[in-house]
Amino acid sequence: MEILSDILRSLRVDGSVYFCSQIEAPWTKEFFDNSKASFHLVRRGACWVEIGDKVEQLYTGDLIFLGPGVNHTLTSEPPKGQMPICGDSTMLLCGDCSFEYDSLSPLNEIFNQVTIVREDELNNHPWLKSTFEQLSSEYMAQNPGNEIIVNKLTEVALVELIRINFGRQEQHCFLHALKDKRIKRALDYIHGTPEHPWTIEELASNIGMSRAAFAKKFTALVGQTVFTYLSNLRIQKAKEMLASSSQFVDDIALNVGYESERAFTKTFSKYVGMTPKQFRKSRKAG
Repeated sequence: MEILSDILRSLRVDGSVYFCSQIEAPWTKEFFDNSKASFHLVRRGACWVEIGDKVEQLYTGDLIFLGPGVNHTLTSEPPKGQMPICGDSTMLLCGDCSFEYDSLSPLNEIFNQVTIVREDELNNHPWLKSTFEQLSSEYMAQNPGNEIIVNKLTEVALVELIRINFGRQEQHCFLHALKDKRIKRALDYIHGTPEHPWTIEELASNIGMSRAAFAKKFTALVGQTVFTYLSNLRIQKAKEMLASSSQFVDDIALNVGYESERAFTKTFSKYVGMTPKQFRKSRKAG
C-alpha cells in the first residue's frame, strides 16, 4: 500500500477552468467571497497579486493556488513604490476547485492557504507543466466534449499540485513518519488492511520493535497514538463508503473493522458528530 496515494485518493477533487485569455493593460481582476479554492497560471507576461497587505509579482510560468475564502486581486497596475511591468499584455489561465480533505486525514494540517509555484520549480515537474499546457489548449479549442476533458485535467493537475505542497512541508511530523522505515511499515500494515483487528503488540512484532518503543515512536512521529490513527482511518474509509455506496451500515461496519453496528455507530458518532445514517442522509441532501 502506497500510503500517500491512499490518502490522496480520498480527496475527491473537483475542478474547472473559467478563464484563459490574453488581456491588455491596464486591467484588474478581483476575487472575493470565493467558496472554492482558486488557481491562476501566468501563461505569458506578468502581473501582480494582492492578498490583504501582501503583494507578490507573478511572471511567465508562475502558478498561484489560493484556498477557499482567500480574497485576492490580480492586476497589471504596480503597487506604490513598484516599477511598472514591462509589456502590455498578459495571458492568464484561471480556474477553481473544491476538494474534501477529511478532518481526520493526516493531510488536514498540510494545506497552505496560499501556495506559489515559480516557473523554475514547475519546470522540475514536466508532467504537471505539460498538463497545464494541454489544459490551456483544450479550453481555448472549445471542441465538442472538451468540458469534461478540461475538468478531468484540472483535477489531475490539482492532485499533483497538492503533492508538491505536501513535499514542501519538510517539518511536518507525518513526513518524518513516512521516512522512518519501521513506522512506515506499520503504516503500510494499517492502510493495507484497516479492517484487521490490529493490536500494538502485533504491529510492534511485525516491524521488530518492542511494544513500548513502538507505541512511543509512532506517537512522536505520526502525532497520534496507534489506536487514534487507526480509528481515524477506519472512520474516514467508512465515510467514503457511506457517501458513495448503498451498502448496509452493518456491512460497512464489518468492512472497516467493527464487529457490530452498535460499536461502529458509537465510534462514528464520536468522531463525526452524527450517526452513520445521519451522515449518509446529509450527503444525499447536499
